[in-house]
Amino acid sequence: MAKVLVETSARHVHLTEEHIQILFGEGATLTKKKDLSQPGQFACEERVTVVGPKKSIERVSILGPARAATQVEISFTDARTLGVDAPVRESGDVAGSAGCKLIGPAGEIEISEGVIIAKRHIHFTPEDAAEFGVEDKQIVSVKIDSDGRSLIFGDVVVRVSPKFKAAMHIDTDEANAACAFGQIYGEVIL
Repeated sequence: MAKVLVETSARHVHLTEEHIQILFGEGATLTKKKDLSQPGQFACEERVTVVGPKKSIERVSILGPARAATQVEISFTDARTLGVDAPVRESGDVAGSAGCKLIGPAGEIEISEGVIIAKRHIHFTPEDAAEFGVEDKQIVSVKIDSDGRSLIFGDVVVRVSPKFKAAMHIDTDEANAACAFGQIYGEVIL
């Protein structure tokens, strides 16, 4: 039985270098608060307000380092709160997705696309993928056993890169549905 660590990925924003300068001021850099499980990725001290047509969500985390495109990853609950029609997509696939306004202490930006609900996924190194018998972009299911809310997640995309560390990422809605709190593991089902 092949099991993988399951982590909850709460709402967050990835910013381009240009947008960091606009939101936080000329010469601003992201301040690392803590490292994340994926090598080179980190949570930042800086926060922004995400504004939709209906409401706003304040103090949304920024993840570093800077990216090639600004992206806002939210849950379905967040999408309803903001009033945006965010599609379920893999990270980085933002073409034609929802837009929003981001407000920082030094300025604000309007993005016409970039708001998505991240498709649940598993990060694997090539060695992990071989051990689990899966390939990049393969769709699998993952069973999570919890106290009273065990659940099998379908449509889990496998992402393989030597830069990754083995972990499944689900959003807060999904974690709540499965009572996936604390250190929890899921069984990969092919």
